[in-house]
Amino acid sequence: MTPPFVISIQSQVVMGHVGNSAALFPMQAAGLEVAAIPTVVFSNTPDYPTLRGRALPADFFAELLEGAWDRGLPQRADFLLTGYIGSVEVARLVADFVARAKAVNPRLRYFCDPVMGDDGPGLYVPEAIAEVLKEGLLPLADYASPNPFEIGWLSGQPIRELADLPRAAKALRMAAAAHLIATGCVLGDTAPGMLESVVLGPEGISRHPTPRLPVALAGTGDLFAALVLAGLARGHGLVHAVIFAQGQTSRALARAAELGAKEVVLSDPEFRAALLSL
Repeated sequence: MTPPFVISIQSQVVMGHVGNSAALFPMQAAGLEVAAIPTVVFSNTPDYPTLRGRALPADFFAELLEGAWDRGLPQRADFLLTGYIGSVEVARLVADFVARAKAVNPRLRYFCDPVMGDDGPGLYVPEAIAEVLKEGLLPLADYASPNPFEIGWLSGQPIRELADLPRAAKALRMAAAAHLIATGCVLGDTAPGMLESVVLGPEGISRHPTPRLPVALAGTGDLFAALVLAGLARGHGLVHAVIFAQGQTSRALARAAELGAKEVVLSDPEFRAALLSL
């Protein structure tokens, strides 16, 4: 049986686990075939005194996308995942690629992780990139996994209560059948010590609390999105995939805290075993 096939377009680092460097292993361990296309290549995550590397030049990135077309990858992909994008030129190329891929492959499902900011640092990409995410990518998405800051910025609707999410979702201009996964929510009635993922779609709203760990690491959202996608690709429903992703992301964070690591840890035996059994 042919394994599910994913095209994953996001950042890559030499050391650490963010972007494709966080997403590739769990998807492959879950039995997916993955074609990874980098948008930036950095030496490490931002949590170190130095950061080397850069966003891929637009012409070079365009060549990689064209190479994907040469090999027929968009035509046979089951999923397309996008994450961090480092330049507005590359963002526009990604939007064109997703639109063209969905046009030639109607069964392709697009998962947009609009990596652009968080409550602490605020917006950490140029506004021009955020606008491409809002106007070019989210309307194409079948699934999207923004955090509350990103939802608030993209929609102009601050996220404080559960009722804020449906109003914000409408402002994102996603397709009627699309699903929004609001990640890392602390709402007015969220239980103390918990975070929630809130899933909104044609079926309604569901809330999925998980313990809030005293650790915040780069790559957490990238790992979560990849794990949700892995669950979907292995035939599970979205709610099951979200619950699975929450559990395994928490496992990776807890292991990192044990080891004093500065990024999520993907080598925990139970983490790997869960992926193999997915």
